[in-house]
Amino acid sequence: MGIFILFISACQSSVPTPSVMTTSALVNTDIPVETIDPTPDATLPPASPVNWKIEVVAENLYVPWSLVFTSPERILVTERSGTIREIANGELRSDPVFQFDDVAARDEAGLMGMVIDPTYTDSRFVYACYTYQQDGSLFNRVVRLHDGTDRMTLDGIVIDAIPSASNHAGCRLAFAPDGTLFVTAGDALQSQNAQDVSSLAGKILRVNSDGSIPADNPFPDSPVYSLGHRNPQGLDWDPDTGLLYATEHGPSGFDGAPGGDEINLIQAGGNYGWPLVSHEETLEGTIPPLITFTPAEAPAAAIFYSGGVFPQYAGDFFFGALRGEGLVRVRILDEDPREIVEVEKIVDSVGRVREVVEGPDGYLYFTTSNRDGRGTLRSGDDRIYRLMPQ
Repeated sequence: MGIFILFISACQSSVPTPSVMTTSALVNTDIPVETIDPTPDATLPPASPVNWKIEVVAENLYVPWSLVFTSPERILVTERSGTIREIANGELRSDPVFQFDDVAARDEAGLMGMVIDPTYTDSRFVYACYTYQQDGSLFNRVVRLHDGTDRMTLDGIVIDAIPSASNHAGCRLAFAPDGTLFVTAGDALQSQNAQDVSSLAGKILRVNSDGSIPADNPFPDSPVYSLGHRNPQGLDWDPDTGLLYATEHGPSGFDGAPGGDEINLIQAGGNYGWPLVSHEETLEGTIPPLITFTPAEAPAAAIFYSGGVFPQYAGDFFFGALRGEGLVRVRILDEDPREIVEVEKIVDSVGRVREVVEGPDGYLYFTTSNRDGRGTLRSGDDRIYRLMPQ
């Protein structure tokens, strides 16, 4: 595979939001980002700009959904069609390291989330979430795989029969700092189930790595951690506070006014309102989002960045934007975990962006999703890129 470099001379304008004011700045030059802070006495660390470029890591993938690094030299990537591919020492292996035979790849559904076990070095365990069909209905299943020398093998089922659908399928996986496994579940096009604690649809779920229920889950003997979600797609914990943040897709027109995509601060047992409220609506007993995006950005994967290579982004929250077509940076106020003080789209030249991860080298890696039926195809799609110093 030929590696080539695409240079971005400047970042794009800030994403409009109803609650945060930002001014445009060129972060790929030595001009620091200027922010109008809605909290006058709050202070932000000074920016230390580093010029950047984006480089193609792999291409000609089919809707890459999730990336994990098993070592600094090796990446595993899921493709929605049901394959797990390997990139080793910069080369994309032609044959998959694992192929699911029962994946139902329909619109948004298929093989999606993947994460490595916190004990991966010793256990070699990898977890994946995918959609399958049974008796005419779609469900999501989380399985554990053993990552062998040349191939992966199925080790067992972790959690099963999560309601799914061709859209609103959820399926993001993430390990918490305490070692428990979080799984996002969309409402599976049955919005009322998001408020039903007995249903796994429209929830964020929490289980142990073997599928058992943690004793301190908010609902006894249930994997449900939070409810009232439409389609949560990104999860990560702020390394400084240990708090969990999630991105979520808002209504699409058929189920409410378009827009209203969300960033939420997730609490155990919290009700995030769907379908009772959306956008800027509030309702007693439900937790409002920190911010909403209208027009829709369709936020996908999300991470907090450590700042090892780009100090100006240290501690910032990044998410991929599908409908918004870009990589979006969000700054959360250190003194208040509910206060977003800056939102900026730093890449908008590659189309629909889904996954974003920080590599062991400190670079930001992100994927396109232009072959998912909703994007504009470019030569070489779909691709994995990395944001790196110029």
